[in-house]
Amino acid sequence: MSLRTARAVVRVVLPAELAVMVCLVAGVRIPAAALLATEVLVLAAVALEACVLWPLYAGRRRAGSGRREALGSALRVLVPVPVRRLVAHEVRALHSLWLWLLRRRHEVPAEALAVPYTGPQTAMMYGLLFVSVVETVMLALVIPWPVVHRVLLVLDVYGVVLVLAMHAACVTRPHVVGEDGSLRLRYGGLFDLRIPASSVTAARVDRRYLEGRLVTLHPDGVLDLSVGSQTTVTVELTGPVRFVRPLGRTGVAHTVRFHADDPRAAVAALTRARTAPSTSQGPPA
Repeated sequence: MSLRTARAVVRVVLPAELAVMVCLVAGVRIPAAALLATEVLVLAAVALEACVLWPLYAGRRRAGSGRREALGSALRVLVPVPVRRLVAHEVRALHSLWLWLLRRRHEVPAEALAVPYTGPQTAMMYGLLFVSVVETVMLALVIPWPVVHRVLLVLDVYGVVLVLAMHAACVTRPHVVGEDGSLRLRYGGLFDLRIPASSVTAARVDRRYLEGRLVTLHPDGVLDLSVGSQTTVTVELTGPVRFVRPLGRTGVAHTVRFHADDPRAAVAALTRARTAPSTSQGPPA
């Protein structure tokens, strides 16, 4: 069985299993024959995946990798990158919802400056949340078929939770300016770029209104990480910095523009760390 066939099976079987799980959670009575056929299909798919996974795992073990490392490496080869990253994004978002309830932030050292960036999108996110709740209530009132009503109710409630979790991820995972002048740019659980202090040459307040996606790389090597179609800070770099897009594609940027709710504070922290005098002094004469 080829690796391409194994990946195709993952793409087909997983959605079918998820559809069955949604129906079961919604209380839909699935005919025994259909449920049995689905489970047989899943078991067959698992067996086929194991036939491909085991040689990959054994090869990594023979190369000297530990069990956990070998298994992780084999799974990374078998499961497509976009699927892995989408699942990881969703897990991070749900974890961030828990952090938000506890009023905690993710990996922000005590001596570092947290740089929030949710200002331009907060109203939109709560508006989307309100629309999702209204849609859930309206569908519950107008759909007369119990089976369809239950399935849509499960999907709508999960959609509401996911929208709230995405906003929570942006709140609990702000940009971070380190005490040494390093910069960590994030957008929820979708994007994470670490720039060492030695790579930052200049930072300035520079408000720009853009049209495009969340992550946009221009032909001249300028990377835009926009929120609400705008950026407020421009950071010049000493050389190329590699980044990973939300679905796994990579790119290289020479200049980075991002949004900060308080751009002056972010620029001041970056400038202060870069221009601070060295604390190491020679012995007194």
